[in-house]
Amino acid sequence: MHHTGEAEHSQLDEILMRTLTDNQGHVAGLFRNEPGSWGYLAGQGVLAYKQHLGRSLTDIERRLVWDRLWWWLGQVRTGLMSKE
Repeated sequence: MHHTGEAEHSQLDEILMRTLTDNQGHVAGLFRNEPGSWGYLAGQGVLAYKQHLGRSLTDIERRLVWDRLWWWLGQVRTGLMSKE
């Protein structure tokens, strides 16, 4: 089984943060419970990481992308709520 290293996780986090920054409208839509927002963001995250790696993702890598993206969205939401 392939295990991703710390450097790969760091690159993934950078890619996902850029994905969220580039898709702020969908992030806001997710927070407003708009249908399709999560699916769009998840797809964009997978596509960005796939492009970075230059190959298709394994099931484990795709799940990692979704997990990290969901975690980052939680961080964004927490940051927004702390500013209220």
